[in-house]
Amino acid sequence: MALDGPYDRTLSRTAMKAELLDAETELKLAYAWRDERDEEALHRLITAYMRLAISMAAKFKRYGAPMNDLIQEAGLGLMKAADKFDPDRGVRFSTYAVWWIKASIQDHVMRNWSMVRTGSTSSQKSLFFNMRRVQARLEREAASRGEPLDRYQLREMIATEVGVPLHDVEMMEGRLSGSDFSLNATQSTEDEGREWIDALEDDAPQAAETVAHQHDIDALRGWLVDAMTKLNEREQFILRERKMRDTPRTLEDLGNELGLSKERVRQLEAAAFAKMRKSLEAEATEIHEFLGH
Repeated sequence: MALDGPYDRTLSRTAMKAELLDAETELKLAYAWRDERDEEALHRLITAYMRLAISMAAKFKRYGAPMNDLIQEAGLGLMKAADKFDPDRGVRFSTYAVWWIKASIQDHVMRNWSMVRTGSTSSQKSLFFNMRRVQARLEREAASRGEPLDRYQLREMIATEVGVPLHDVEMMEGRLSGSDFSLNATQSTEDEGREWIDALEDDAPQAAETVAHQHDIDALRGWLVDAMTKLNEREQFILRERKMRDTPRTLEDLGNELGLSKERVRQLEAAAFAKMRKSLEAEATEIHEFLGH
C-alpha cells in the first residue's frame, strides 16, 4: 500500500464505499484468516476497516507528517492487528485494531519528528502527544482565575496531569522546543574541546540489570512450564502445535491428526488456556510479590 506524492483522496473515497461488517461476518472472517490463512478473508477484513485507519491518520496531520505516510502507517497497524487478532477473546476487531493503528502512527510520527529519537516509553509517548494540549488548557484555566503561573509550576502541573515524573516533562519540553545538533560538535570553542558524543552515558544494560532480567525470565518460564504440566497430553500437544511453533498448525490440520472436528479442537484449546489461567491465578500472590505490585 505504497503512497507517494500529493495526498490521493481516491483511497479515502474507496474506503468509504467498503462494506460494513456485522459482528457475525467479522468473526467468520477472523477465524478464516487465523485458522486457514484465507487471504480473501484478510482482504475483506482490512478493506472494511480501512476507513477507520484513514480517520485515525487524519487526527495526526498537525504533527507535520505527509497524509500519505500517515495512511500508510495506519494501514500497516491495521494489518498487524488482523494478524494478531484472536477472535476467541470475544472482542470486536475494530476495538482491537484501534490500539495497533494508533501505535503504528505514533511510532512513525515520533521517528520522524527529529533526527534524534524523541522517546519510546509509554510516558514519553503520552507527553509527546498530550503535553502541548495539557499545557494550553492549564494556562487558560490559570489566566481565567487571574493566577500567575511560572514555568516550574506549569511543569509540575503537567507532570501531575499526565502522570509522569517532573524530569520527563523538563526533558520533553527541551526536545520539543530545541533543534537538532551534531553530537560531533565540541562543547567549547577551543580546538581540542571535548565532543558532545563523549559525554553520552552508555545505555547498554549493566551487569546487575542483565542478571535481574534473566532471573525474571527464568521465573516466568518456570510458572508457565508448571502451568503446562497441569494439562493432559492431548491439551499440551494442541497448545504446542498451535502456539509454540514458528508456523502454527491450523485447527483443521490438528483435527485430522487427532480424529476430531475443527470445532472440537478449538474447544480443547480454549479449555487448556482456561486451565493454565486458573493455575497461574493460584500463583497470583507470589507473582504480584515478585513483580513488586
